[in-house]
Amino acid sequence: MKTLLSRLWILLFWLALVAVWEISCRVWAVPEFILPMPSAIWQAFLDVEFNRWMAHLWATLRVALSGFFISLAISLPLAIVMLRSATIKKLLYPMLVVIQATPVVAVAPLIIVLVGTEDPSRILITCLITFFPMVVSTITGMSATPDELIELSRSLQAPRYRETWQIRIPYAMGHIFSGLRVAITLAVIGAVVAEFVAAEEGLGYFIQFSTSFFKIPQAFAGLIFLACVSLLLFKSVQWVQQLWFPWSLNNNE
Repeated sequence: MKTLLSRLWILLFWLALVAVWEISCRVWAVPEFILPMPSAIWQAFLDVEFNRWMAHLWATLRVALSGFFISLAISLPLAIVMLRSATIKKLLYPMLVVIQATPVVAVAPLIIVLVGTEDPSRILITCLITFFPMVVSTITGMSATPDELIELSRSLQAPRYRETWQIRIPYAMGHIFSGLRVAITLAVIGAVVAEFVAAEEGLGYFIQFSTSFFKIPQAFAGLIFLACVSLLLFKSVQWVQQLWFPWSLNNNE
């Protein structure tokens, strides 16, 4: 009952916010090209064909999820190697920090020129922006494994791979999923940035196209749709953790 009431209050808050938005735009006669009313945004959403929405959605999801899973497949083994070798960590960690500190918006045009305008370049941009939080969260989680567990494993003469896969990684799952939740939202950002630079479909392209023709309600509709997709992906990572790794929820993240 407490959870239900909490969700009800959240729903009422958002409904009140939309109502205030609608009334304010009507009372003060805010021009549509500055801030469209929620009713105008909803009508603009309905005016776009369903198949067109699905085509743009698939283009964005295809790039975002591809970049996310490629980053996941690379970051976990790399984090294990960096944890086991201090030399490799000293060599690679500054490079990863530099990559993360470099604005992806500045790098995206160069990647498009070097790789091309197709999906590989957009996936590469997405990988660059999602890679760092996965590596850092995995290393942090595995490094936080209690020393007594490691000493117990070594006293039983367990191989190093068993220490990694049966002690460090399970203990780090809470941290890993924290990084995954951050990375999945960054994957959407990376896909949209890539679509801003060079694309002919996708939600980012749709927003940019609508804005360039001053179809502001349509641009807002695409933006809200994109935010809902990003939120759903974020919740999907939480659901995977709750379904397959419920014990990791008790770890300190």
